[in-house]
Amino acid sequence: MSMFSGLVRVMERAARKAGGRLRRDFGEVEHLQVSRKGPSDFVSKADRVAERTIYDELLHARPDWGFVMEEAGTIEGDPTKPRWIVDPLDGTSNFLHGIPHFAVSIAAQEPKPDGSGWGDVVAAVVYQPITDETFWAEKTRGAWLKDGRLRVSSRSHLSDALIATGIPYGGRGDFAEWSRIFAAIGPQVAGIRRFGAASLDLAWLAAGRFDGFWESDLADWDTAAGCLLVREAGGFVSDYRGRSQSIHAKQVLAANDALHSRLHKLLAGALK
Repeated sequence: MSMFSGLVRVMERAARKAGGRLRRDFGEVEHLQVSRKGPSDFVSKADRVAERTIYDELLHARPDWGFVMEEAGTIEGDPTKPRWIVDPLDGTSNFLHGIPHFAVSIAAQEPKPDGSGWGDVVAAVVYQPITDETFWAEKTRGAWLKDGRLRVSSRSHLSDALIATGIPYGGRGDFAEWSRIFAAIGPQVAGIRRFGAASLDLAWLAAGRFDGFWESDLADWDTAAGCLLVREAGGFVSDYRGRSQSIHAKQVLAANDALHSRLHKLLAGALK
């Protein structure tokens, strides 16, 4: 862990503390699958406890920083200091169904120097409790898995590329739009995967496991950490129109340099 700066160490400690608890709760969920009441109440409690654990840990380390959290919402801090963006359990549906694919996502975002709002994400941790993997990045210092440097894949042909996505569900998202994009990209690539945790999709893209990713209707806490991981691993992140922002919530298209332009062309064509 010698690579970690003080900031990343704080984030990693909070993520691990929450992750250890989530790992134990996940074991309980698997037992609860057979009960009639069902595990959903238990899972929403696990989510809240994880968020509280992270909040307490980060507040102790940086008492004057604000928060943006999935459950508790926005908690204002000193506007001249950074803020934390936290998803305590990304992949809730997987967790609920006993599928061992979920993560804790924490990002630190700086205010703009002129005080006009929020600027760049400067540090990110995505922790996968079941595999005990810590993906982390700092602005200008690269992206890492533990002590190993991460690089996006070097594949340049769509026919070799494995692409991750998120599919609209249960009244969330634009199914017609997603279907048009899928119809454009699907026939061109080696495969499309939907694993159900955007932070991990982006971390895995940074690690070269996936070659590209697209999804819309996400929240800041879904993408804040993952987008920095991809960028610091040498990848490109934009919205569907090719514009780059510090956090992409509504639309994310991410890949290495060569594939990003190819995917963007297909995606833009599908949405004309």
